Amino acid sequence: MNKLVHRLAVCGAVVVGAALAPAAVASAEVTVPFQVNPTPYGNPNGSVDSPPGNCAVVVGEKPGIARVTGFNSGCYLISAVRWLNLSTGASGTSPMSDGLFGLPHEAVVPSGPGQVALVGVPFAPTTVPGFATFDVP
Repeated sequence: MNKLVHRLAVCGAVVVGAALAPAAVASAEVTVPFQVNPTPYGNPNGSVDSPPGNCAVVVGEKPGIARVTGFNSGCYLISAVRWLNLSTGASGTSPMSDGLFGLPHEAVVPSGPGQVALVGVPFAPTTVPGFATFDVP
Protein backbone atom coordinates (compact mmCIF):
# COMPACT_ATOMS: atom_id res chain seq x y z
CA MET A 1 0.00 0.00 0.00
CA ASN A 2 2.88 2.32 0.81
CA LYS A 3 4.41 1.74 -2.65
CA LEU A 4 1.08 2.49 -4.32
CA VAL A 5 0.72 5.83 -2.52
CA HIS A 6 4.33 6.70 -3.36
CA ARG A 7 3.83 5.86 -7.05
CA LEU A 8 0.59 7.85 -7.23
CA ALA A 9 2.31 10.85 -5.62
CA VAL A 10 5.20 10.67 -8.09
CA CYS A 11 2.82 10.31 -11.07
CA GLY A 12 0.72 13.21 -9.82
CA ALA A 13 3.80 15.40 -9.44
CA VAL A 14 4.92 14.53 -13.00
CA VAL A 15 1.48 15.36 -14.44
CA VAL A 16 1.26 18.68 -12.58
CA GLY A 17 4.83 19.54 -13.57
CA ALA A 18 4.10 18.75 -17.21
CA ALA A 19 0.99 20.92 -17.14
CA LEU A 20 2.78 23.88 -15.58
CA ALA A 21 6.02 23.61 -17.57
CA PRO A 22 4.74 25.34 -20.75
CA ALA A 23 3.56 28.32 -18.69
CA ALA A 24 6.97 28.65 -17.10
CA VAL A 25 8.85 28.69 -20.41
CA ALA A 26 9.41 32.22 -21.68
CA SER A 27 8.14 32.35 -25.25
CA ALA A 28 9.85 34.68 -27.66
CA GLU A 29 8.10 36.33 -30.58
CA VAL A 30 8.39 34.14 -33.69
CA THR A 31 7.67 35.20 -37.28
CA VAL A 32 6.52 32.54 -39.77
CA PRO A 33 6.61 33.87 -43.37
CA PHE A 34 4.35 32.59 -46.15
CA GLN A 35 3.60 33.76 -49.68
CA VAL A 36 0.47 34.40 -51.74
CA ASN A 37 1.10 33.99 -55.48
CA PRO A 38 -1.04 35.84 -57.99
CA THR A 39 -1.95 33.97 -61.16
CA PRO A 40 -3.42 36.65 -63.43
CA TYR A 41 -5.80 35.35 -66.09
CA GLY A 42 -5.39 31.82 -64.74
CA ASN A 43 -1.68 31.67 -65.64
CA PRO A 44 -0.20 29.24 -63.08
CA ASN A 45 3.31 30.59 -63.73
CA GLY A 46 2.42 34.05 -62.41
CA SER A 47 3.24 37.30 -64.10
CA VAL A 48 6.03 39.89 -63.96
CA ASP A 49 3.49 42.68 -63.41
CA SER A 50 1.91 40.99 -60.37
CA PRO A 51 4.48 40.37 -57.63
CA PRO A 52 3.71 37.83 -54.89
CA GLY A 53 2.31 38.97 -51.58
CA ASN A 54 4.68 38.25 -48.73
CA CYS A 55 2.77 37.63 -45.53
CA ALA A 56 3.86 36.54 -42.07
CA VAL A 57 2.29 35.09 -38.96
CA VAL A 58 3.62 36.54 -35.70
CA VAL A 59 3.17 34.34 -32.62
CA GLY A 60 4.35 34.75 -29.05
CA GLU A 61 3.24 38.35 -28.50
CA LYS A 62 0.19 37.23 -26.50
CA PRO A 63 -0.72 33.70 -25.37
CA GLY A 64 -3.21 31.99 -27.67
CA ILE A 65 -3.14 34.81 -30.25
CA ALA A 66 -1.48 34.95 -33.67
CA ARG A 67 -1.25 38.00 -35.90
CA VAL A 68 -1.16 37.82 -39.72
CA THR A 69 0.56 40.82 -41.23
CA GLY A 70 2.61 42.02 -44.18
CA PHE A 71 6.23 40.95 -44.50
CA ASN A 72 8.60 43.07 -46.61
CA SER A 73 6.36 44.06 -49.57
CA GLY A 74 3.13 43.41 -47.69
CA CYS A 75 0.22 41.04 -47.58
CA TYR A 76 -1.94 43.03 -49.97
CA LEU A 77 -3.59 40.09 -51.77
CA ILE A 78 -5.44 38.62 -48.78
CA SER A 79 -8.94 39.69 -47.75
CA ALA A 80 -9.49 37.22 -44.89
CA VAL A 81 -7.79 34.43 -42.98
CA ARG A 82 -9.41 31.04 -42.29
CA TRP A 83 -7.79 29.07 -39.51
CA LEU A 84 -8.09 25.71 -37.75
CA ASN A 85 -6.48 24.82 -34.44
CA LEU A 86 -5.43 21.20 -35.01
CA SER A 87 -4.89 20.64 -31.28
CA THR A 88 -8.32 21.76 -30.04
CA GLY A 89 -10.53 21.68 -33.14
CA ALA A 90 -11.39 25.38 -32.85
CA SER A 91 -11.80 27.18 -36.16
CA GLY A 92 -12.76 30.57 -37.47
CA THR A 93 -12.35 33.37 -39.98
CA SER A 94 -10.58 36.64 -39.27
CA PRO A 95 -10.92 39.57 -41.71
CA MET A 96 -7.82 41.51 -42.72
CA SER A 97 -7.95 45.19 -41.80
CA ASP A 98 -7.96 47.62 -44.71
CA GLY A 99 -4.62 49.18 -43.81
CA LEU A 100 -5.91 52.75 -44.01
CA PHE A 101 -5.14 55.74 -41.77
CA GLY A 102 -1.70 54.44 -40.78
CA LEU A 103 -3.03 51.16 -39.41
CA PRO A 104 -1.27 47.99 -40.55
CA HIS A 105 -2.92 45.55 -42.94
CA GLU A 106 -3.34 42.65 -40.52
CA ALA A 107 -5.69 40.09 -38.99
CA VAL A 108 -5.79 38.83 -35.41
CA VAL A 109 -6.29 35.07 -35.08
CA PRO A 110 -7.67 34.12 -31.62
CA SER A 111 -7.00 30.40 -32.08
CA GLY A 112 -5.87 29.54 -28.57
CA PRO A 113 -2.72 27.55 -27.90
CA GLY A 114 -1.82 24.65 -30.18
CA GLN A 115 -0.82 23.74 -33.73
CA VAL A 116 -2.70 25.97 -36.20
CA ALA A 117 -3.24 25.68 -39.95
CA LEU A 118 -4.06 28.89 -41.79
CA VAL A 119 -5.31 29.72 -45.29
CA GLY A 120 -5.07 33.29 -46.61
CA VAL A 121 -8.19 33.90 -48.71
CA PRO A 122 -7.32 36.19 -51.66
CA PHE A 123 -9.39 39.06 -53.06
CA ALA A 124 -9.33 37.76 -56.62
CA PRO A 125 -10.33 34.28 -57.79
CA THR A 126 -7.23 34.18 -60.00
CA THR A 127 -4.90 34.25 -56.97
CA VAL A 128 -3.64 31.12 -55.27
CA PRO A 129 -4.42 31.15 -51.52
CA GLY A 130 -1.53 31.33 -49.07
CA PHE A 131 -1.04 28.52 -46.57
CA ALA A 132 0.92 28.27 -43.32
CA THR A 133 1.13 26.04 -40.25
CA PHE A 134 2.57 27.19 -36.96
CA ASP A 135 2.49 26.58 -33.21
CA VAL A 136 0.76 29.16 -30.99
CA PRO A 137 2.05 29.22 -27.41
